[in-house]
Amino acid sequence: MTRLGSLRSQLMRWLLVPLLILVAVDAVSVYYNALEVADIAYDRSLLASTRALAERVSIVNGHVVADVPYVALDSFETDTLGRIYYKVTGVKGEFVSGYDDLPPLPADVKRSEAYPALVRFYQADYHDQPVRIAALHQPVYDDSMRGIALIQVGETMDARRGMTRKILFDTMWRQGVLVVVAALLVWFAVRFVLRPLMQLRSDVESRAPTDLSDFDPDRVHKEMRPLVLAMNGYMERLQTLITGQRRFIADASHQLRTPLTVLKTQAELALREFDRAPNDPRALHELRELVESIAGTTDSTVHLANRLLTLARAEHGAAEGGIAPVSLTGAARQVALELAQHAVAKHIDLSFDTDHDVLIDGSPLLLHELVVNLLDNAIRYTPAHGKIGMRVFEQRIGDDLYAVLEVEDSGPGIPAADRERVFAPFYRAPSAQLANPHGAGLGMSIVRDIASAHRGEIILSDSANNPGPNPASNQGLIVKVRFPASSRK
Repeated sequence: MTRLGSLRSQLMRWLLVPLLILVAVDAVSVYYNALEVADIAYDRSLLASTRALAERVSIVNGHVVADVPYVALDSFETDTLGRIYYKVTGVKGEFVSGYDDLPPLPADVKRSEAYPALVRFYQADYHDQPVRIAALHQPVYDDSMRGIALIQVGETMDARRGMTRKILFDTMWRQGVLVVVAALLVWFAVRFVLRPLMQLRSDVESRAPTDLSDFDPDRVHKEMRPLVLAMNGYMERLQTLITGQRRFIADASHQLRTPLTVLKTQAELALREFDRAPNDPRALHELRELVESIAGTTDSTVHLANRLLTLARAEHGAAEGGIAPVSLTGAARQVALELAQHAVAKHIDLSFDTDHDVLIDGSPLLLHELVVNLLDNAIRYTPAHGKIGMRVFEQRIGDDLYAVLEVEDSGPGIPAADRERVFAPFYRAPSAQLANPHGAGLGMSIVRDIASAHRGEIILSDSANNPGPNPASNQGLIVKVRFPASSRK
């Protein structure tokens, strides 16, 4: 990915480069406008010279003559900014005076509409120099004849080009000064406008690593406020993550300390009994009981550690493993097959019911953990010869379609007063402690976190049809988890 450069430099480029392009385009426009202005000014002077020459053309003894004094001729042939050439042609096309090789008037040149005279202006090359020529048709007559004489006066383009360059250079000089001033103003303006952003950068750099408080969005411009609000939202999520990690560390250290202490005590007792074992059969029996206790405590500790790790993963949300359409039916069927042997060991009747494949959007890994915790809890708290039913189906509420997972057991159930508290980590209802003294109190907390990450809700209710062997003591429990159904099939 290309690394972005300085924002100040980009703003300067985006502002100044178009300005320089506009100046270049304007320079071309000024150049052609200057040419037009010079042509208008010098054409007027050229026409005046042509008319002055035409006034000296007359008919003498039946011939067209041009009475051009030496002084006038000298002024025609040279000028302070260039040379002037002329030619007088008679009524019959004969050469009368001037330069007979002056380029003739092209047939396609139109009469100038800017002046009342019969004058035409055109450009040609003469003596390897570009010249501008005015061709004036002048009526001449006397008592013996009348006709139209052609008077041509041309001048080199030096004066016109000089005037054009002067206009162009004067304009470009002023525009250059304007560009420099504009660049300075833009630089100071950008520096001033970016000051709040630079201050925000300083605030970020000076903050302590543990300070995740919000930045004030009112201190930056309106366009930058969404960025600041996004930063605040990110830090809020980061704070939630850090808080969860701290809670996990505190809970893990607190919950693991007790079983580890018990393990150490049991191991020390086992060592003592081991020393007595060779000579005391009773010590061998007690040693066996201690080793069995160590194994049981180890199993409980491993189970607790696994639940803690699952809880930590669930608190990070459904992002783990990716979001994709997941078959809730398939996940429930897979978990039922995995835990069926545990139900069979307790002689529990485990059933699974679904009518078709139900999909939700979520993480396959976390949804598997959710179903495992629900069914594992049901097996642990359902007495022997009890009954557990799993159902997956779709339910429409209003215009919304939901995917529903139900787990119904014939265990002791959860009193209504404790149904909100069982979702807190490590809380165990009294009925649950009697049914399973070695539980960790994390199953429902894990289920709640995973369901929340998938926009689901959990509903606890009593079993409507308790199939347990002792209905008086076992009211049963239905755990219903309802998710938004996937829109992707």
